[in-house]
Amino acid sequence: MGYGVRVECWGDYALFSRPELKVERVSYDVITPSAARGILEAIYWHPGLCWHIDRIYVCNPIRFTNIRRNEVKDIASSSNALSIVNGAKKEMYINTTESIQQRAAMVLKDVRYIIEAHFEMTENANESDNHGKYKDIILRRLKRGQCYHHPYFGCREFPVNFRLHQEEEISTAYHEVEEKDFGIMLYDMDYESETSDIQPMFYRAVMKKGIIEVQNQEVLR
Repeated sequence: MGYGVRVECWGDYALFSRPELKVERVSYDVITPSAARGILEAIYWHPGLCWHIDRIYVCNPIRFTNIRRNEVKDIASSSNALSIVNGAKKEMYINTTESIQQRAAMVLKDVRYIIEAHFEMTENANESDNHGKYKDIILRRLKRGQCYHHPYFGCREFPVNFRLHQEEEISTAYHEVEEKDFGIMLYDMDYESETSDIQPMFYRAVMKKGIIEVQNQEVLR
């Protein structure tokens, strides 16, 4: 049994990068389920519960803009770190001054979503934990605007404003659009396997009257 909540989140910009485009960043048209889950986990995460995204409401029109961002082109090397641990005399850091690189990005602007989700208890929950306890904590944190770390829309440069959505009716920007197919979109990452690499999962995102149904969708691996 899961307990649900609706969270309204908005911001000036968002970047949900398409993984098939490697160098220049191009955002998906809407927020991905994994990004929505990340926002909820930033507000409240506990090993005893697991968030599941049910549906996403697109409240503002989808608009894109182009910006340039400074990025670090290098990544930390695990083999380099291992050699340092084993006694090699190397520098274990990335010089951002030397590795800085300016790249173009096509991002979303003036975004607003309502995330409808529920949580379920996991095997890591304590004996004293229960659904009512978790729900009270989550609602209290949402009403107070509390979070473990500030949530963001894809990149830390694009912070998220959030609040508990308590109204019954939800107005979307596409209530007159019967259906819009966004194609194959990133769903989440598969963390279940302890032996294999983490693999991406995808799904077909279809918006109907401004609502994207996420729960019970066929997942492609």
